[in-house]
Amino acid sequence: MRNVCAGQPFVIVRPIMGVELPQSDASLLEAARQGDATAYGRLYERHVAAARAMARQLVRRAEAEDVVTEAFTKILDLVGRGGGPESGFRTYLLTVVRRTVHDRSKLAGRQAGEVEEYDPAVPFVDPALAGLERSLIARAYLSLPERWRAVLWHTQVERCKPAAVAPLLGLSSNGVAALAYRARDGLRRAYLQMHLGAAPPHDCRPVLGKMGAYVRGGLARRDARAVERHVDGCEECHGVILELTDVNRGLRVLVGPLIAGPMFGGYAAALARPDVAEGGPHPAIRRLWRARRRQPVMLVAGVALTVAAAASLWQTAGKAPDGTPATATVAARPSEPVRAVSVPPQAGDPEQVPPQDDPDQAGPRGGEPERVPPPPVEKEPEGQARLRATVDVLGALVRAQPGIVGLRLRNYGARPSEELTAYVTLPPGVTLMPPARRGLPAVVGPADGWECRPSVGGARCTREPLAAGRATAVFLRVAVARRAPRGTGPAARVDAGPLRVRARAGKGVRATGAPARFAADGKVTVRAVGNALLSCPDESPGCAQARRREGGRRDNDLWPMTAVDRDDTLGTGTSSGARLSLPKGGRVVWAGLYWSAGGANTGPIKFRPPGRRDYATIRPSHVAVRELPQGPAYHAFADVTGLVAGARRTGVWWAADAPMEEGASRHAGWSLVLVVTDPAQPYSQAMVLDAATVVGGPVRRVRLPLGGLRPAATPARTALVTWEGDADLKGDKVSLGSGALRPAGGDRDLANVFDGSSGGVAELTFGVDVDTVSAELGDDPGLTIATGKDAVLFGAAAITVRARS
Repeated sequence: MRNVCAGQPFVIVRPIMGVELPQSDASLLEAARQGDATAYGRLYERHVAAARAMARQLVRRAEAEDVVTEAFTKILDLVGRGGGPESGFRTYLLTVVRRTVHDRSKLAGRQAGEVEEYDPAVPFVDPALAGLERSLIARAYLSLPERWRAVLWHTQVERCKPAAVAPLLGLSSNGVAALAYRARDGLRRAYLQMHLGAAPPHDCRPVLGKMGAYVRGGLARRDARAVERHVDGCEECHGVILELTDVNRGLRVLVGPLIAGPMFGGYAAALARPDVAEGGPHPAIRRLWRARRRQPVMLVAGVALTVAAAASLWQTAGKAPDGTPATATVAARPSEPVRAVSVPPQAGDPEQVPPQDDPDQAGPRGGEPERVPPPPVEKEPEGQARLRATVDVLGALVRAQPGIVGLRLRNYGARPSEELTAYVTLPPGVTLMPPARRGLPAVVGPADGWECRPSVGGARCTREPLAAGRATAVFLRVAVARRAPRGTGPAARVDAGPLRVRARAGKGVRATGAPARFAADGKVTVRAVGNALLSCPDESPGCAQARRREGGRRDNDLWPMTAVDRDDTLGTGTSSGARLSLPKGGRVVWAGLYWSAGGANTGPIKFRPPGRRDYATIRPSHVAVRELPQGPAYHAFADVTGLVAGARRTGVWWAADAPMEEGASRHAGWSLVLVVTDPAQPYSQAMVLDAATVVGGPVRRVRLPLGGLRPAATPARTALVTWEGDADLKGDKVSLGSGALRPAGGDRDLANVFDGSSGGVAELTFGVDVDTVSAELGDDPGLTIATGKDAVLFGAAAITVRARS
């Protein structure tokens, strides 16, 4: 009986450490991308039994074969266009099978609604299992590298023997066992990291940090006893340690249904039956095998599709996004896929066989530990350009809002590249914003020589050659449709003469989040100052003390807030200033002015840079009105780069006459947020997010993904603009994934960040916070805002992080 875990291996031997190993799924996929029809045929033979097992749980036996054919055809179309899986073919295939059945049912009128775009790169969650993808073990699994996910799926979820999995990964049996051990340990660490990122109680954090070593038996006796004492009295940590001790069960119970749906049990049972593998190769595949020396054609394992039609489709798939013929791929190193969590390797060899006390599965016994061989990499000619590209969603792509997609490229070679041409494929429902739309340019910030124009499905950008050792970036402003489907991330292909590199982002459109307002790479940093336009009455007893941040009446709820007018101009009714110093030798790259007040009535604000006598009237380009416990409040924005760029480097900036309401519990204020160059800084990434999000009341915690900031464990500087914070209401916390952060100003209390303190101002700024925090950026970048008793309107964030060299 055939082993349906791996199908027929179709061994193509290649010597690795003296052992002949089969060609892996990853290498077959890469060959298929280059037009090798027989490579895709081998993938079909390996995985068709699993596809049939899945399809027969969902449709009648007669229809199952059509579903399997359609699923393989869809994947081949994606592979031919440079997409699809990198190595985890099985889980990708099962997702496509399930989505195919779903869409066929809708087309047949069995379900209401319209057919949505499918995204095989993310799980297709059945409504009966809604919420399963949010479980920590499932999120931890999905955050792992694709190769780790593949070995865990085959060995732990499908329970295949290492010998059966070996052909799929191009390893020996011992190599599979070693890789599975590494993947299980990485899963545990990713799981713990997500617990730590969820702001657990303070006394739990040290214990959570030791749990990974505890379950491996790697703790000293004293530390192990301390973990056990804490776990005995902590219900949450007790659950964590149970999950870590038996990750295999978590994979079967949660990840299995997440990938295979509610019929996972039937699917797993069907894998053991011989009838799912019946039928052998389709005749079209056999004909293609006999013609393997001819021109490569598209391979489709189906009854209704012929070899001639397949060849036509392959030629179509081989064209560039703008319809021009694609050039040949030569010796280019593909970029690594974006991952939600990048689990750091342990000390020592990263792929060694596990110690024999592994609680899940012992590694190979006897002899020297066997190293898992790395995937084959084509060697680049010496002295040539070597390109690496990444494509990212910056912040988040949110429905019905503009956003930014960034393409970054670095030349690691010894010589300049040839002229660059980049094809950026945008997710469904996302389009390049025309220059005239909303008054925003299609390219954000300095273009660094890039010229971009819309093309079919995205954008086509060109640039002059990239010098050796140099990096470049282009940020595209995009529009997201109101009903854009979630999931699919952008992709990119960059051609430089014979070199070609590809990149793919892991995240696409989201229902919620903070879209990026601006982005830039280079020797850049962020600055922010601001001030309040309302304060306690001068003549009231205790007001002067409160402004000095003293006493017990430091909240705007405790005063009849009145307008302040601090400038030397008779023509203003309200005004306040803040002092700003720019880096020596720096210049302003981007400047955004934010202002807010209680009430729904908004309008222009007056603004004056240092050295000018007259105010400029600034009208908002974007306004959001949100409901706070004390009533509505607006959050307005305007781009003032042109006004700010020529101003003095150091001085007091003034704002005046914003629409506002006086009285108790009222706030009004402004903030200037800058992205500036700093010659003393290393090459960095900068990003500005617009949030306009209420935190407090029913929603006590908000996490905003920081897509596009890829480096981890590097210092990050973040400026936060927040409205309606109260200094005497504690419990406000800010985190970048590494615990609560202490602000640079005010009371510097990490448990009361929003305490009426603003950069550039010494006194209390009632209801206005312009804070700066610093921390190491985590592997899964995200900004978390949490409140206790307070309710705030979180307006904007500007983040800069050092880029990896």
